Amino acid sequence: MEGSLGSGRLSRSDGQPAPPKISPATEELQSRLQETLDLLSSQELRSFRDHLKKVEPRVSQLKLELEGHSPSGLAKLLAKHYYPPAIANGVLVQVLRLLPRADLLPRWQSAPTDCPVIPRKSLKRSYDCVDGELYRYDLSGKRKAFLMCVKKNRPGAHQDVLLMKDWLNECKFEETLCMILTKWYQDLLEKITSFRDELNEIKDNIGCCLVTLMSHGEEGFIKMKDGEKVSLEDIFEMFNNKNCPALQEKPKIFIIQACRGERRDSGVETDDEPMDLDDGSEKKRLPTFSDYFIIYPTQADHVALRDPRTGSVMIKEMTEVFKQYGNKWHLADFFTIVNNRVVHRDFSLYNKPVKISLVMESTLTKFVYF
Repeated sequence: MEGSLGSGRLSRSDGQPAPPKISPATEELQSRLQETLDLLSSQELRSFRDHLKKVEPRVSQLKLELEGHSPSGLAKLLAKHYYPPAIANGVLVQVLRLLPRADLLPRWQSAPTDCPVIPRKSLKRSYDCVDGELYRYDLSGKRKAFLMCVKKNRPGAHQDVLLMKDWLNECKFEETLCMILTKWYQDLLEKITSFRDELNEIKDNIGCCLVTLMSHGEEGFIKMKDGEKVSLEDIFEMFNNKNCPALQEKPKIFIIQACRGERRDSGVETDDEPMDLDDGSEKKRLPTFSDYFIIYPTQADHVALRDPRTGSVMIKEMTEVFKQYGNKWHLADFFTIVNNRVVHRDFSLYNKPVKISLVMESTLTKFVYF
């Protein structure tokens, strides 16, 4: 039987009313809401519902409990009852402040009402909110990567290499692998210097550069097999706008998987999962350091974690998030999701609880989409 408009709602052939159509604007708001709610832990999601009832109780408690127990269900409720977007923006800001999740506030403060705050990669969608290509790096040139891993006394390091190689391949990098097998750390500097010099020779045909260093370490340094130290600042400086003109105004990404000290942050709860340490005319002018993005696996002076079976916590979560979301996220948002998962996981080290949080340092001037 065909649907009829007798009561103002379409009917299906089984006699049940068809679900109402969702407008594009409501659908877009729902998508934005879910992107934010996906970043909350289960406990934060429960707290979000509790705060929502106090801030702006437009949805009954029963509906919240029955339909809002998941990020997708809650996003659907919010998009329906807190429309237009200006209302949702104000409510989200208040609730996120109460959680507190101040890191998510920029997504909703002074947000446009007719387009998403979080830019996403789509082949069939224009970047209305980031002014076309103006605020997005052009990665059409070659994507070059340097990968170094110290295996000695780092069980699970081999798994890290496999995961990183797969991730680089998915992001369309021409991966360069450098395994440290010799005693002297000068070998690393020589190989990185050679890698940098090759970039300068490519010049205009380079899109971006990514350097991954996985080793033992301490604050400001990574360690080699023989205990020699390599200054991270020295490595970063090799790729600055003076020493690597080929990468001027192009993203330079550094993934550092190493301890930054020996401090350990104990969590409230613990489990028995064994973990290991990574201790061990007038020319335009640019700042010497710009367009950098550096990600560390832990806070300054703290240990990093690596599972002997599955590899480093950060590297493993990177690949898991990429499997789920692909390349739809800007680089900083991508690692924000990775950090959310890491922060809300509990680890044990020598049968004692330990917590970690990733650290991002950025001088990027545009969005990075792989």
